[in-house]
Amino acid sequence: MSDDVDGGDTVDERIVFDPDSNLDKYTYELLADHLARLIAAGRLQSNTPLPAERRLAAECGVSPGTARHATSVPRELGLVVTVRSKGTFRRRASCVG
Repeated sequence: MSDDVDGGDTVDERIVFDPDSNLDKYTYELLADHLARLIAAGRLQSNTPLPAERRLAAECGVSPGTARHATSVPRELGLVVTVRSKGTFRRRASCVG
C-alpha cells in the first residue's frame, strides 16, 4: 500500500498500535488509551485531525467498529471533537481539561 493514501500521510505520521499488547482490556480501550497517550505526548497537535475511522482501523489492525468505539472515549473526555463530514480533531490545548 502507498504511503500517500487519503491525504498524504507519511509513515512517520501513522499511529503505531499493537492490539495484542494487553489481553486484560478490550481492544477499543487499548486503542483509546493509545490515542490519549499520543495527545498527552503532543504527537497529535491542536486542531489536527485523527485519521478517518476506516484508515485508523486499517493502520491499527482493528475493525472499523472498534476504531469508532475507541475514538468515542477521548471525545467523551473532551480530548477530541468530531465535526460531521469533517472528521475528529484534537481540541486546542486550552480547551482540554
